[in-house]
Amino acid sequence: GDTLDDYSRTDGVWIFTRNKQFYETNNEKECADKCEAERNFICRAFLFTRKKLQCLTLAENAKMTVTFASTDTVLYEKIIYLMQCKRGIGTDYRGTEAKTQRGIPCQKWAEKIPHKPNYTPEKYPSAGLEENYCRNPDADENGPWCYTTDPAKRFDYCAIPECEDQCMQCNGEDYRGEVSRTESGLECQHWDVQEPHMHGFILKHYPEKDLKMNYCRNPDGELRPWCFTTNPNKRWEYCNIPRCTTPPPVSGLDSQCLSGRGEDYRGRIAITESGNACQHWNTQFPHKHGWIPDRYPCKGLEENYCRNPDGEKKPWCYTTNSNIRWEYCTIPPCDRTEQGIAGTNNVPVQAPLTEECYRGEGQGYRGTTSVTVSGRKCQAWSSMFPHRHTKTPERFPDADLRENYCRNPDGDISPWCFTTDPNTIWEHCNLKRCDDHAQE
Repeated sequence: GDTLDDYSRTDGVWIFTRNKQFYETNNEKECADKCEAERNFICRAFLFTRKKLQCLTLAENAKMTVTFASTDTVLYEKIIYLMQCKRGIGTDYRGTEAKTQRGIPCQKWAEKIPHKPNYTPEKYPSAGLEENYCRNPDADENGPWCYTTDPAKRFDYCAIPECEDQCMQCNGEDYRGEVSRTESGLECQHWDVQEPHMHGFILKHYPEKDLKMNYCRNPDGELRPWCFTTNPNKRWEYCNIPRCTTPPPVSGLDSQCLSGRGEDYRGRIAITESGNACQHWNTQFPHKHGWIPDRYPCKGLEENYCRNPDGEKKPWCYTTNSNIRWEYCTIPPCDRTEQGIAGTNNVPVQAPLTEECYRGEGQGYRGTTSVTVSGRKCQAWSSMFPHRHTKTPERFPDADLRENYCRNPDGDISPWCFTTDPNTIWEHCNLKRCDDHAQE
């Protein structure tokens, strides 16, 4: 890519800096090349004036000094020196954290007291060993570290947060990083091409899923990000995206009452509307299920509290009654306007989940499984690619034809879907029938 892609641009700004070099250049690209080649100091930014075509390479950026308004000037700052988070093990971390995870100040890399360092700026000029900032010159798998100012502790690791776009929160639904290889090392197929695998995951059908380039994504509620592969013999595979060590950003206060469908309900009610005690989410007795807390870390599946992990119309739980698989819970509404809506809900025939369970012919199945018996991914019901069809949400408004979830809108023997494989129009889904004792 372009050298300028590594810089953040700000128009009309000048920064005060003592350490700088002047060059004559014709454009910003040439000025960026001067910054990359700078040997008098570590070049963190450059200024370019359009009228005079003047280029100034700078040792400081806007985080380190004062700024002024300057009409004709453009400031370019190296993104790597603006980041206060690490990508992967942080070998390219160039932030300014200068204390260990226990709060001990770091020793300067150029000093020899209290510890004589093996890693110095002279020996490792490209490792960014400036001042006493945390760095990872030896590619330590535990991340950036530093020699400490405590004589009794030679070195320790630093608490550098993960960059959000390089790790995944929850099940990676919002992952927007640039990993483009699967967990076995296969290169990902670009989302906007249909070779070697034709599929229905087209950007215009999934506009909010960021299906760019050939980056790993999770557009369909899988356990983690995945991609189609460039290997004709391997249709798709999961990607190895590390889980973020920092907690996910809070989208709002966890609700203790029923708002909307109650997907953000995090209260402690653990009894169904008919009085049955709820089964603990981390157990498989008396009912086996797929909503395992470790698999879905952001769904609030704690203890045996009522929750709504799958977009049902209100919170529910599996029950401790072996004859009743699941039931809705009675959650007090957050305001009176929702009370009437909540009071009109009737218990449907089918259980909300599940990855492997449907009742009867599965016409009431409302789970989120989107994989067929042969492992093919389902085509979105609103999509006409790769297969044109008449089973649309508009024609079957009561069939809950959401996303690409398995459904049974036409009274087949079990839930099914159109597949994203152009050679296979449709298949039944990878689901099991609920046990004979399940509640009808």
